[in-house]
Amino acid sequence: MRKSRFTEAQIIGMIKEQEASLPTSELCRKHGLSPATFYKLKAKYGGMDLSDAKRLKQLEDENAKLKRLLAVAMLDNVVLKDLLGLCCTNRVMAEVPPSPDGLIPQLP
Repeated sequence: MRKSRFTEAQIIGMIKEQEASLPTSELCRKHGLSPATFYKLKAKYGGMDLSDAKRLKQLEDENAKLKRLLAVAMLDNVVLKDLLGLCCTNRVMAEVPPSPDGLIPQLP
């Protein structure tokens, strides 16, 4: 994910400036961002103070780490199932006698 140009403190400061009756267009020009970006940041950080924003960032980082761990565990699980399936299939095939023509094994 791309890193933001602004820190949480700067974003919350911009939102407070806009709430203090500074027009959005002037605020966006002053800080060099588009109105769409400002409103997206306002939707995410609006109503928060700095400690809430830092906690949100910490939870997002932890959530991303847990998602990566889950993906690795699921991949390991699939690999183990594939290996177990191969081992069991080979064992079953070794126990099944071959057909008279040698092409398709017959099950007992």
